Amino acid sequence: MKIALITDAWLPQVNGVVTTLLELVRDLEGRKHEVLVIHPGQFKTRPCPGYAGIDLAIKPRPFLNQQLDAFSPDAIHVATEGPLGWAARAYCNKHKLQFTTAFHTKFPEILKAALRVPLWMGYALFRHFHKPSAGIMVPTQGVLEMLKQRGFGQLRSWTHGVDTDLFRFHGTARLYPKLEELERPVSLFVGRVSYEKNIDTFLQLDIPGTKVVCGVGPLEASLKARYPHVRWLGLLAREELAKVYAAADVFVFPSKSETFGLVMLEAMACGTPVAAYPVDGPLEVLNTPDGHKGGVLHVDLKQAFAAALDVDRAHARERALEFSWRQAGQMFQDNLVSARPVSKFPREMDVVRTA
Repeated sequence: MKIALITDAWLPQVNGVVTTLLELVRDLEGRKHEVLVIHPGQFKTRPCPGYAGIDLAIKPRPFLNQQLDAFSPDAIHVATEGPLGWAARAYCNKHKLQFTTAFHTKFPEILKAALRVPLWMGYALFRHFHKPSAGIMVPTQGVLEMLKQRGFGQLRSWTHGVDTDLFRFHGTARLYPKLEELERPVSLFVGRVSYEKNIDTFLQLDIPGTKVVCGVGPLEASLKARYPHVRWLGLLAREELAKVYAAADVFVFPSKSETFGLVMLEAMACGTPVAAYPVDGPLEVLNTPDGHKGGVLHVDLKQAFAAALDVDRAHARERALEFSWRQAGQMFQDNLVSARPVSKFPREMDVVRTA
């Protein structure tokens, strides 16, 4: 099957969406599908207003149209709501092609925090963007219900995974050269240093030990100035990042607006338990029928941190093993629709399936 994937999030960006799409492409190609990725690196770009580090394609329609014409995909997936996403949406509408989309990020919340765009306006724009989609892929049940309440239709579940070979298990916190002299326990945050991550809450926590932040973003300079005693590691290669996860005692995830939170799974795969709020992403990642196996959820993040120190690292790893990129790839494939539906079949027969 020939699959066109259009995304505004791609290398050299470093975030959960990029990681998810890279793993998805690897899995799809492993299933012998031919995947065309159209991404910002193929265009002239400009920085995203209010969100440094994210570059957006300028006037992408001519080249995008040319690529899709030449490729003639069997299925089209529009992964993001940026300039490339809008251009792909216009192409599909013009040619009367079906396509799927995904809701990876709560951008209306980011627009509100960064540019003071009212929340209702942001969701109205995104509802308009996704309206022609034959299936909106959503990573958690909580986000799916939220979008349903906001008037989104055609919602489809699509979970994510973790590379448990790269993020190897360690039964005790490992020594890491840049952290070995720090006072224990070491509490870690990994992710974009940006508005939606609620990092301030983590940095203000009155907890023992040392706080470590790994990542870059638009709030990095201001937060470094305000919290000089935090150890700031910047951006690390994923092999190095795995060592940092394994060296931490607790992974603190302060975000209340995350759609999933892939970094939690990466920490748990290394055996590092998670402390988080009981909101959409953490509820999906940590919740199990017999309790929060991979960490602790609490409305008081300080209490979650204290309790997470007692979580068995083996339990965190066990929960991470329940998520795989193979499973995520199969769910994605099952959610795809034929770009050119055969009119004689009912709608539910248009799902692209392979043997």
